[in-house]
This record gives sequence, structure tokens and C-alpha cells, in this order.
Amino acid sequence: MPLDERLAAWLRLSLTPGLGGHALRKLLGAFGEPQQVLQASQSALARHVPGALASAIKLSTAEEALALVGTWLEDPGNRILTLGDADYPAQLLEIPDPPALLYVKGRLDLLARPALAIVGSRNATAQGAANAEAFATALSDAGLTIVSGLALGIDAAAHRGGLAGRASSIAVLGTGADIVYPGRNRALAHELAARGVLVSEFALGTAAVAGNFPRRHRLISGLALGCLVVEAAAASGSLITARLALEQGREVFAIPGSIHSALAKGCHALIKQGAKLVESAEDILAELRLPPPPPAAESAPEDVVEGNAQRLLDAMGDETCDVDTLAARSRLAAAEVSALLTQLELAGVVAMLPGGLAQRVRRA
Repeated sequence: MPLDERLAAWLRLSLTPGLGGHALRKLLGAFGEPQQVLQASQSALARHVPGALASAIKLSTAEEALALVGTWLEDPGNRILTLGDADYPAQLLEIPDPPALLYVKGRLDLLARPALAIVGSRNATAQGAANAEAFATALSDAGLTIVSGLALGIDAAAHRGGLAGRASSIAVLGTGADIVYPGRNRALAHELAARGVLVSEFALGTAAVAGNFPRRHRLISGLALGCLVVEAAAASGSLITARLALEQGREVFAIPGSIHSALAKGCHALIKQGAKLVESAEDILAELRLPPPPPAAESAPEDVVEGNAQRLLDAMGDETCDVDTLAARSRLAAAEVSALLTQLELAGVVAMLPGGLAQRVRRA
């Protein structure tokens, strides 16, 4: 479909090589609308940006990219928001470096609703993923749209939980809005496009490049009132999101874990630095001065566990254990322990981990 002149001008500027957000906003401040920037002489542009950049703006055409956008916009679920649009998310206007353009696929209304970011490890434990999904569902039911980054592990669990609640979920992408990464989350991305929303600041066709993913952290935190870190190693990218959230004036929350778990180190460091330790969704809602979620439906995933299966769970506690350790603690034969673990895994009460280890999964 043909693009209107205003949007085409925004796109031409955003696609100019080397023209970042700061320089673009500087030019808009000097000349007004993007059309006026493009119509300015090279010498006039060079008074505000380096000469090479002024030259690049005058030489930029981006016709193929504009044609691709026109085709993409033929889908009624696709939109492009610019800094000058009334629908541009107000929360992002508060951050130091709001993107000039947002490619949006799905429910535009979610970008104007109160939200909470939930992030964490890509290599999440079964308990961590269960916590992320349970917190996300409860917070979504309480009216907070869940924001995350569509990565494996905690991100994916948070999106599933958000979609299960009434306020849905926002995925901020590190690729173009027409690309799903990682591929294993393709079905989840399609569900988000249908019932939630996918958002990207990157041009269509932008592939997964490592350097782009840190940029999305500021949007994940920027769209939200606060950021919950579920599991994170000491050098996790989730800690970057938490730091940006603090810089943006957002609340930061962290779920504590075992002192022996590498994936608890990042959360514990955040708590030491002043993040709020949380044990329930109600802790977050109280800190944000929001009403508690509606009562959850009764469920008893472990109440039906009886006999030797319960004996095995008691022996396991909240540690990761191998079969021999469980056999010694429970005084059950190793063969029976293996059989019981299979039953408990099928019931969703135990998760089997690499190295032959088992971990109890509690419902948050």
C-alpha cells in the first residue's frame, strides 16, 4: 500500500545510516516535522549534525524498505507509531532515549495500559519458570499488562502467564517485527500477535544481531511501572533491565532463591542494592499501590500426592537431588524412586533436570 507523505518521511529519516535517536530529535527540534528536515539543505543540516551525516540524509532513498513497510501495513493488525503520534506510549516519552518509530503488531491499546516487566534467565529452572508464569497470571488478572522480551526461559513463561490473565502481554523484540526470534517461540509469538502485542524499534527485516538485544532492555523497563527479576545469574542481561528501570525511575522487584543456586545470585545482588524482595504478587501490587488480584481458583497439585510419593517429596525438599540421594533420604529402593519421579514429573510436581537431578516444583 502507498505510504502517506508524513510516515514516509519518518521512515526515511529512521532508515538513514548513522542517524541515531539523539541526532534525529535534535533535527526535529530545529526544523519541526520530518518532511522539513528532508527538505532542508545539506548546509542547514550540517549546522546541527556532522557533515557526513547531513550528506547521508540528503542521499538516503530507502525505496525498497518503504515498499516492504507498505506491504507489511496491509495487515490490519500492523501499525507504525512515531514520536509525533497521539497513540505513542506515554511511558516511553519519559525515558532518555525513546525510539523515533515503533513497529507494532497486535493490540495497540495494550501500550497505553499500566504494565509490569518480568525478566530473568534464558536457562530458567522449572521452579523459576513456574514462578514467572504464576506471578504474571496473578498480576495480569490484577490489571497489569506483562512486558518481556520473548526470550526462552523466564520471558516465555511471563508471556504465557500474561496471556492467561485478563490484561495480556507485550513482547519487545530485538529483531524486526516481521521476524520471530528465537524460532522455538514462534507459536507463542503468533499468540501474542493475536491476543497481545509485539513491538520493535528495528526496521523490518532486521535479523537477530547480538548488539541489538541490549537496546530493547530500555523499552521493556520503559513501558512498565516496575520490573520483576525472577531468576538471574550474577552477570545476567536481566540485571541490565533492572538497572535501566532504576535509572528510569521504575520500581525494581526480585524473587529470592537458594544461596546455593547460581540463578539466585543476580536477584540477591539486586535485593542487597535496594530492590524489593517479593514472595507474592500482592507484594508488588502493594508497593505500586494497586488493589490485590481477584481470588484465584482453588487448585491442589500436590494435595493428591500420597504414600511413598509424598515421602519422596518430603525427602527432596526444595533442593535438586539425584536418585541415589533421594533413595538414601527416603529409604526407598532406587528403582522405586525412579518410578515415583516419573509419576511426579507427569503430574507437574517434579521437574527432571540435566545430570539426572530432580527438583520439586511448587505453585507460586
